[in-house]
Amino acid sequence: MKASDETLVLHCKRKFRLRKKHLFFLFLYIGISFFVKIHAQEIILSLKAEKPIAEGLKDSLLRKSTFKDVTSLQIETDTIFQTLQRLGYIESELLELQKINDSNYTANFFFGRRYRNIRVYYSKEDFTSKNLQRISSEIEGEFFILPFESIPSSLRKLTAIRNQVGNAFARVRLSGIEKDGEGNLSASLIVDNGNVRTIDSIIVKGYEKFPRSFLKYYAGVRKGKIFNQKKLVAQNENLNSLGFATSLKPPEALFRKDSTTVYFYLEKQNNNLFDGIIGFATNEETQKLEFNGYLNLELNNNLNYGEQLLLNYKADGQEQVNFRVRATLPYLFATPFGLSAELKIFKRDSTFVTTEQQIRTTYQINPTSNVYVGYKTYDSSNLLDQAIAGNAVEDFTSRFFLAGASFLKPQNKRLFPVKTYVLLDTGFGTRERDSISENQVRIETVAHNIFNLNYKNSIFIQNTTSILFSENYLINELFRFGGINSIRGFNENSIDASLFSVLNTEYRYQFNEGVYIHSIIDLGYFENEILSIKQKLYSAGLGLGLQTKAGIFKFNVANGNTEGQDFSFSNTKIHISISSRF
Repeated sequence: MKASDETLVLHCKRKFRLRKKHLFFLFLYIGISFFVKIHAQEIILSLKAEKPIAEGLKDSLLRKSTFKDVTSLQIETDTIFQTLQRLGYIESELLELQKINDSNYTANFFFGRRYRNIRVYYSKEDFTSKNLQRISSEIEGEFFILPFESIPSSLRKLTAIRNQVGNAFARVRLSGIEKDGEGNLSASLIVDNGNVRTIDSIIVKGYEKFPRSFLKYYAGVRKGKIFNQKKLVAQNENLNSLGFATSLKPPEALFRKDSTTVYFYLEKQNNNLFDGIIGFATNEETQKLEFNGYLNLELNNNLNYGEQLLLNYKADGQEQVNFRVRATLPYLFATPFGLSAELKIFKRDSTFVTTEQQIRTTYQINPTSNVYVGYKTYDSSNLLDQAIAGNAVEDFTSRFFLAGASFLKPQNKRLFPVKTYVLLDTGFGTRERDSISENQVRIETVAHNIFNLNYKNSIFIQNTTSILFSENYLINELFRFGGINSIRGFNENSIDASLFSVLNTEYRYQFNEGVYIHSIIDLGYFENEILSIKQKLYSAGLGLGLQTKAGIFKFNVANGNTEGQDFSFSNTKIHISISSRF
């Protein structure tokens, strides 16, 4: 064979091999495309039963009708079966998953009868009728009736009830589901209690020096108490209202074989308060140095004991001077007993000065309620150089035995930490003047509540009432009210009364955790037996509250009027206060 012929043969063979390779890749591409197209095709599932299926039921059973593969389709048919069981079709079963063609399948079910209710027999040792009212409206002597669909949620609620009484690992289930001759379902309620858990130890993380007496008495967390997770969370929330501590997260429990340890996660907060402006000047008439302004100092828990030292001073330079100091020691010697002592001095221009001293012993009944007994004295001096006709100001000394009670319910809100507060303070004693002794009774009450309509809207209502019972009265022993802490729109402590009652109302709108506005509508009534006055008071206005870096700033504008008095803009008062924490 010639060289030219050999070259031609080799060229033909090479050309044939290239064509063969191209054909191979062409067939491979066609095969892959066909395979991908088959597997990318969606599979449609339809339902079929021994009777027509209502559209509403079909929609609730068949949540999706197309699937990417047979595996996901089979998972859906299992889900449909479980849904039928929960709906009360307890006789249902999947008869066949039939393939119609490559893209269509039919699930053939037998539904059977639907049972809408079930009669559950229970033991009264496990649950009371009151417990069962949370899940059923039909309760008989030995059984109660449940809607079949509510069985899972009802069992969860009953389990939670058992958990709350110390059975932390309790489980509640139905057993022996049967049909009676009339086609009704019945079952027995089985309670696996496990071991009753009690709190064996309490550990505080984060704020190790937290005064433990507040856990025991203020929050109500004690060793030996039955473990109740829900109650512990509520008690933990109460600790946030203390001010000097905050909770970092809900409490946790460590369960060992023979003990239960509860962990609280707390952080110490600075809770000292300061607010004040102090000025001084020389009196042109007396050439004496006079102070004016106000000071409000509150020191809380600086010794990690929960103690409080309160100091108030307010003076306008001429008419009134108020001074108050109080010390409070809670939970003495780790007991529910506490002790407080207070000193008040009130001076009205050059008319009189009254000194009030009291000491109280408090006993905490439970985390929200306290009772107390105490002793209070009043010493008042007439500062006038000469007697003025009709001016009932005299020297006197009063001694009172005190008894009272208070109720406080906190809430987890930074701007409004107290939801409900009730105080009853009574004093029984005598007043002595000019060697004449006279029996007296003093009663003071405070009650307020916040009605939370929703997160942003709330209504605040407060009533303050004070009564002095006596045969006759002196000006310097009367109650004094008016101002931002009593009835707004009137000067501070400008009204003397032997009896007064003030109703404060506010509609509050809270923009966020740090800003709110509110209305002011205050109503008051007072009597002054010395002047034979019985008068009604009214005030209205607006207020603003801000949580600033310096503290809580409050700005109130209110116009106060007496009954029968025409509105006058000059009666408008502006009340400003700021509470700075450090």
